[in-house]
Amino acid sequence: MGKTKELSKDIRDKMVDLHKAGMGYRTIGKQLGEKATTVGAIIRKWKKFKTTVNLPRSGPPCKISPRGASMIIRKVRDQPRTTRQDLVNDLKRAGTTVSKKTISNTLRRHGLKSCSAGKVPLLKPAHVQARLRSQVGPIPHGQDVELTGIRAGLD
Repeated sequence: MGKTKELSKDIRDKMVDLHKAGMGYRTIGKQLGEKATTVGAIIRKWKKFKTTVNLPRSGPPCKISPRGASMIIRKVRDQPRTTRQDLVNDLKRAGTTVSKKTISNTLRRHGLKSCSAGKVPLLKPAHVQARLRSQVGPIPHGQDVELTGIRAGLD
């Protein structure tokens, strides 16, 4: 769910005053240029808490600032094989002390849950030859192995 704009205190108080005067959610919304659901949410909140100010969010404040998070994400995108300990050390140099778990949570929150570069197999002819030698056994002298892995002359 995306972030929405926060209504000013005077608009919210005006909604409550109009509701007290007996107006409906739709008419209040049309008069103030807001949706009826927004008006209803503010009125319900006022009825429950007797206040229209925004309540603080639950939980502790974030350890990593948005700037630090963008630094982490940029480094991981540029160097996918970087370790969490390297990222912890980078943040420590910048003045923020966090754990590796916090780094993991931040990456997951930004859609980077398992960042590792894909391993490209070594497909040079010498590597193919060495691999086939170890799997099949010794190759007779003078015979070569094709890149498809089929031994020549043994069929």
